[in-house]
Amino acid sequence: MQKDAPAQACPIILKSDSPVLLTVRVEVMRLVWDKPVIVFYRERVDEPEREAFLVVKARKLMVLTDRQPESISGSIKDFFPLMGDIDYFSSEKGISDQYVLCWFDDKEEDFSKAWRRLTGVTFPNGTSFVVDMMKKKTYNADFKAKEGKLE
Repeated sequence: MQKDAPAQACPIILKSDSPVLLTVRVEVMRLVWDKPVIVFYRERVDEPEREAFLVVKARKLMVLTDRQPESISGSIKDFFPLMGDIDYFSSEKGISDQYVLCWFDDKEEDFSKAWRRLTGVTFPNGTSFVVDMMKKKTYNADFKAKEGKLE
């Protein structure tokens, strides 16, 4: 996993007789995992699923967060299915569904602390793919998530 945390200045104008300009420091974290195997579950609050419906191998998983609620976004680059129905994401029902994504952080020495998870994951634009000469599909997708255990 790679980790970047650039700081950004955000101007804020408050209502008063004269404008006041404040600078607020927002910490944006960019986390990157190379070659993760990602397990997908459909998110069901009333009865959580115990069996994965999809497992993929990706070239890269990138997650951006500014540590605010519901401000996690990211992308999965160059992935292909190892198990399950990957075309579900592009269906009407799949785009409106929410998911739980899980993977292991290979850089973590203590295996019991290596489990990573995102919940409330949506794929608003579905997936896109390219087909190579061997007729193998390689997918890409951008996502948004509500919560995550990333470190």
